[in-house]
Amino acid sequence: MNMLKSLLLGSATCLIAGAGAQAADLPLKAKAVEYVKICSLYGAGFYYIPGTDTCIKFGGYLRAQTGLATNTLYYAADSGVAGAHNRLSNNYTAQSRMDLNIDTRTATEYGVVRTFFDAVFTWTSGGYSGAGTTAVNGATAYTTSTSSQVAGGSLGVYYAFIQFAGFTLGKAQSQFSAPWANYPGNSLDTLPGGGGWDPVNQFTYTADFGQGITASFSAQDQVALYQSSIWNVSGATAAGLATGAYGTNNIGGTRSPDLVAMVRVDQAWGLFQASVAAHDNHAGYYGADETTGHPNDKWGWAGQLALSIKNIPTGAGDTINMTGVYTDGASRYNFQDYITTAFAMYGGTGRVGAYQSVGLGGVSDSVFVTGSGQQLTTTYGFQGAYTHNWNPQWNTAVYGGWGAVRYNSTAKGYICGAFVATLALSSGLAGCNPDFNYSVVGMVTRWSPVKNLTFSADLAYAMLDQKHASGSTVTLPLQSGVAKPAAAYDLKDQGSLVLLLRAVRVF
Repeated sequence: MNMLKSLLLGSATCLIAGAGAQAADLPLKAKAVEYVKICSLYGAGFYYIPGTDTCIKFGGYLRAQTGLATNTLYYAADSGVAGAHNRLSNNYTAQSRMDLNIDTRTATEYGVVRTFFDAVFTWTSGGYSGAGTTAVNGATAYTTSTSSQVAGGSLGVYYAFIQFAGFTLGKAQSQFSAPWANYPGNSLDTLPGGGGWDPVNQFTYTADFGQGITASFSAQDQVALYQSSIWNVSGATAAGLATGAYGTNNIGGTRSPDLVAMVRVDQAWGLFQASVAAHDNHAGYYGADETTGHPNDKWGWAGQLALSIKNIPTGAGDTINMTGVYTDGASRYNFQDYITTAFAMYGGTGRVGAYQSVGLGGVSDSVFVTGSGQQLTTTYGFQGAYTHNWNPQWNTAVYGGWGAVRYNSTAKGYICGAFVATLALSSGLAGCNPDFNYSVVGMVTRWSPVKNLTFSADLAYAMLDQKHASGSTVTLPLQSGVAKPAAAYDLKDQGSLVLLLRAVRVF
């Protein structure tokens, strides 16, 4: 019996020793996974980046849309092949777009540090530029190649900025613009009467006085979005005048950013904002080299008032948004960057001897002729919209915008001299007036059957009101890019009706 006990104890000892050796050979136990935690400091959708005190949020949208009677989505058919209104003009243009934005925020002793990035991937189809330069067996080729003439995919960066201790550095919406920018209630891009939406590089300080009162002071890039034409009318050509370009665009290098100041009151009843901007017009040389001289710089300016009224008695969530703007030598603060600066719209005519009618208009910051100084261009305008919510799923907005371009007497003399000498304006100098008005009216209805999914139809009518004497004609050269022949054209007001159909899923 004693021998049996000894054998059993020995065996148990060996088993325990063996088990200990095997346990020593096993890998160490993994640490607990650090799961992503919800960050409730900055609203819904934020999460802590694991291992940090920084919160992050992803968002964006996917949008499919089709524009009828236009070559460029969101735009009226007011220039290029769209404005030609012939076989080169599109009956429709389609587009699909994916937007992705990334928002990060970190609480510090100086306040919240925020970064924001927003980019879009876009595919546009159905558009041709119209070349009209290559003859093949006696026939004109209007598309030189599929790759160069058909619109396609593109990557765009909307926002890319850092905010820290009241400062905004990077690409963000101009402080001059109202929060709704050129969309008081609509989808169409080409609405005059205020600053635009497209973000711009800037260095901005914003002071918050509480009670919804803020003031911002900003230096922003002028080149990409806030510089229109500086025309040397001495370089005007028949081909250029026929497209609404009143000279050679003579812009020099950058000298100063645009300087912007803004005060805003944002409360439960609505919003009021006053904005001003200073804009340096810096031209190049009169001729081919620096020995030819140049006009001196001339500063322009713009001022805008914006008003939003909420909680109006017509329905819950109904709003009225409106802006009014005046510019002198800073036209892009009225005719924002999504609007063309050279209008050429064609239509029919009953005038004997005229092939068709045409409406021409050019927007500039200033004009000059060789040996002279710059003459600043004045513009003014307004825009507004009323949005009514029929119920939580349906709403309709009625909107409009109007912008006027006015040249002083000296500038008119320069431009009209080119019109008479180059385009043989039939009414002569006495009947020449390059001033014009451009306006858009429209209505959009939106349906949201489920949260964050919206279908809309936006119908708009754009009008070009030119100011040349009634009955005037011009003789235009061959416009091969839009297939218009060399002939006499009746100068006449023009219009364009467009429809934008859109489906948007926001996430």
